[in-house]
Amino acid sequence: MGKHATRRWDIVLIFLLHTLLCLVIGIVPLEAQQLLDQQDFEVLASVKNSMVDLPGGSFFSTWEFAANVDPCESFSGVQCVTVNGVNRVGSLFLGPQSAGSPGLSGTLTPALGSLVYLTQLMISAGEVQGLLPSSLGNLENLQIFSCDQNRISGSIPDSFANLRNLQILQLSMNGLDGSIPWGLGQLPALKILILSDNELSGSIPSFSSSSLTHLDLRNNELSGGIPSLPSSLQYLSLTRNALTGWLGALVPLSSLTYLDCSFNQFSGSIPSVLFTFPLSYLMLNRNLLSGQVSVPAPITINYVDLSYNHLDGTISPFLAGAQSLFLNNNFFIGAVPEVFVSRMESAALQSLYLQHNFLSDWGALGNSSLPTSVAVCVQYNCMVPPPQSLCPKNVAGAAARPGYQCVKVAGTQN
Repeated sequence: MGKHATRRWDIVLIFLLHTLLCLVIGIVPLEAQQLLDQQDFEVLASVKNSMVDLPGGSFFSTWEFAANVDPCESFSGVQCVTVNGVNRVGSLFLGPQSAGSPGLSGTLTPALGSLVYLTQLMISAGEVQGLLPSSLGNLENLQIFSCDQNRISGSIPDSFANLRNLQILQLSMNGLDGSIPWGLGQLPALKILILSDNELSGSIPSFSSSSLTHLDLRNNELSGGIPSLPSSLQYLSLTRNALTGWLGALVPLSSLTYLDCSFNQFSGSIPSVLFTFPLSYLMLNRNLLSGQVSVPAPITINYVDLSYNHLDGTISPFLAGAQSLFLNNNFFIGAVPEVFVSRMESAALQSLYLQHNFLSDWGALGNSSLPTSVAVCVQYNCMVPPPQSLCPKNVAGAAARPGYQCVKVAGTQN
């Protein structure tokens, strides 16, 4: 073998030894990195080091840091964009996208904040724990951040106020605590904010984004009143908090199609304008609402629940437009409106719950013939209920109220 051939073999041997050494100590040769920006490549390596598949999962099986491997082409969940001739990570979907597949465990590495061209960061349901890195606030191009159904704890970083292009933030079903940063309410592009099923406390910040259409803060420990909200809002859920005050802040929200303020401590009267909104669901049950229910016109709301409040007066016939109507456990008096009966006979009104009030006249209900698909319950009022009243088993109390209760309430409302 000549000198030149020997020299070539020496070079090959050195290259192979170098490659082996790099793999052993965790450094990937430049050939594998040149297809992706060096900084982004290192971030992906940090992600791989901080997270693992849950048992039965295989998301990271394609994340092989080897020579001539292009993460933009072969890594699951990685999508790249080309910037000035260089590949950068543009979207990162961590974990399987199919429902029911095992997710990931581990933590979110602060290095994610260095993916400056990232527009989408989505972590599938799993057991990812630890804090939300404040470095995520550096992602000025981020439009979507989702990390639902994991074990994230701690507070939402104030640095999220820097995410001026953020449109969707979903962090429901975690263990987040502390208050909602004031800066989240000032994000100009925010369309959807879902922070439900956490342990957030304090007051709800005002929201100024005219793009906001969906706000879900249910199942937290929030207190205080409803702040100023944009008229663009279509979905609002505040159920199961400790919110107080009057519902007057809802008056400007004329685009609402879904409203759930149940299981709080709201008080005062129900603003009548709410019944004119294009709502499909109106849930104000389990509060401290009082006074008469003023309905300006026949409603077209499918589902209305005003139960377990302190509402009184007679029942408006305009409420008959609902398909399911729950007015039970209040202080309503008088008669069941005739239109309720005709709506039930045609099966347009499917569910009517009036139990535990002070009604004294069933009107046409006593002689009606209702379809079997219709559910009506009028137990524990000021008359013996008609045979059409078939209440759920969990409805407690005698068939009718004691007379002295009816006399007392009738006297206070007349």
